[in-house]
Amino acid sequence: MASAVYFADTRARSDKESKVNKIKKLFHIAGFGDSLEKESLTAIKVHFGERGTDAYLNPIYVRQIVESVKSKGSRPFITDTNTLYGGGRSNSADHLVTALDHGFGYSAISAPLIIADGLRGNNFQEIKINQKHFDYVKIAGDIARADNMIVLSHFKGHILSGFGGAIKNLGMGCAPAAGKAEQHSAKPIFKPELCIGCARCMEICPRSAITVEKTISTIDYSACKGCGECLRICPAHTIDFDWLVDIPPFLERMAEYALGAVQGKVGRVGFMNFLLNITPDCDCVPWSDSPFVPDIGILASTDPVALDHASYDLVNLQQGLKNSLLGSNIEPGADKFKGIWEHTNGIYLLEYASKIDLGKRDYRLIKVN
Repeated sequence: MASAVYFADTRARSDKESKVNKIKKLFHIAGFGDSLEKESLTAIKVHFGERGTDAYLNPIYVRQIVESVKSKGSRPFITDTNTLYGGGRSNSADHLVTALDHGFGYSAISAPLIIADGLRGNNFQEIKINQKHFDYVKIAGDIARADNMIVLSHFKGHILSGFGGAIKNLGMGCAPAAGKAEQHSAKPIFKPELCIGCARCMEICPRSAITVEKTISTIDYSACKGCGECLRICPAHTIDFDWLVDIPPFLERMAEYALGAVQGKVGRVGFMNFLLNITPDCDCVPWSDSPFVPDIGILASTDPVALDHASYDLVNLQQGLKNSLLGSNIEPGADKFKGIWEHTNGIYLLEYASKIDLGKRDYRLIKVN
C-alpha cells in the first residue's frame, strides 16, 4: 500500500490559508500528534543554516510545530548536530550563537535549543542496524534518547546526493562529526594540469588536507574525508569524483545512518519537507544562490522515503527558472537536480532507502486545503 503524503500549496487569500495555519493543519492531518504522550520529550530536528546563508527554514514555521507538539502535552526541544567541517557550527558554543543569530531564540520559537551531540560531538550512541556498510551507526545522544522526533527539512539541491530532504536530514543531520566522516569516505580526483593555484580549496578544507606548493594544490588523501567542499569551491574544475564508483556507496551509507536515526521510534517520527526557496546548494554553504524552480508548498508524511520521492517529483514537474544555476533540464518533467549537478543520482538514494525498509517509494499525494 502506498504511503500517504499530504501537500499544501503556497496560495493564500485569507488568514485561514496562511502558511502558519497550513503547517498546523498538516501536523494534525498527517497524524504527528497521535503518538505524543504527555510529558514525553520530542526532538524537533532542524538545520539552523551556516553563517552567510539565508535559505534555512523560517523560525516562525518551526514555532508552529512547537506549539502543535505542546498542544499534545509533549515537551519539544529544537535540535541539530555539529558539523564535520569548520565554520559557525563546528562546536555547540558557536552553533548556538549561529542559531540565535538566525532567529531561533526562545522568544521566536518558544522551545529550548539543544545541540544533540554535545560540545565537541562526543555525545552519541552506537545504534545497531546490521546493514551492508554498517553493523552499528553513531547517532547523536540527545536525538537517540528523545521519545519522539519531528524532522523539518528545507528541500533543495546538493552537490553529492543530488537533493537534500528528509533522508539527508536524518542520516547526515542526526550524526556527530565521527558519523558524518563515516558516511563521507569518497576521495576526490585531482587534475593538476587544470589547477590555477588560487588556494581556495586549501582555505575551505575542513581537515587541512590540501596545501599549495609552487602554485599547484596537493591533497593528502590520508587526511581527506571526502566531504566535497573542494569540488564545490574550485573555480577551475580541477577536482572531481568518480561518480559511478564513489557516490552510490555514499548514498547507501547515508541511508543506513538515516535508518539508525529512527531506530527505537517506530510510529513516533513525523517528517515535513518545505519546498520553498529551492536553492542549488545545501544550507551548509555560507551563501544562498537563486532558487531554480518556483515555490511549491509544504509536504508532510510519516514515511521519509515517500516524502522525499514526492518532493523530488514535484520539483521536477516545475518549469525551471531563468537566471539560476540550472544549466539544462529546464522544461517541466525534466530532472532539475541533474540539470544542476549532472553526475548526481538522487533516485538511487530513494531506491536504496526503500530496499533497507526506511520507507516506501510508492506514495499517494493528498492535497490539503
